[in-house]
Amino acid sequence: MDQRKIGAFLRQLRKESSLTQEQLAEHLGVSGRTVSRWENGNNLPDLTVLIELADYYQVGLRELLNGERESEPAQQETETLTAVAEYSSEEKRRLLGRMHALFLAGLAGFAAALVILSADLENTTPYQELAGFGLGFAFGMLFLGAIFTSRFAARIRQAKRKLLSKIR
Repeated sequence: MDQRKIGAFLRQLRKESSLTQEQLAEHLGVSGRTVSRWENGNNLPDLTVLIELADYYQVGLRELLNGERESEPAQQETETLTAVAEYSSEEKRRLLGRMHALFLAGLAGFAAALVILSADLENTTPYQELAGFGLGFAFGMLFLGAIFTSRFAARIRQAKRKLLSKIR
């Protein structure tokens, strides 16, 4: 899957619709910067947003995933489902990578606090703050991990979109 090709196609579709990045972002409930990242191929929209884009631009989901218009209608639904599954697994892989980074950062914070506490340095001025920060950071990362790996992540994302659309 070529992110840059998909991004260029998204840009082409937006320009064909005579929309600015900000206008599209407002319609989707995301930031203009997010739309820019999609169009530059630095990031891809969530699958739910991709489906919304396909409906909005009146193109097939497979066309979006391939990054180009098809000259004739799709003959096999299997290809579309395969492309959607590939996209979904890529999205999950990116999320899992972010989660690993967060957990490792939390583990490092906990380890730093543990070293400070075991060396009896918690009453010394700079180390007291470092130990508190390390423990707080570790707790925060565990909390975020629990939220993102739960079934509530989709609900939180949906609530965030509603809130952003009300603000704009």
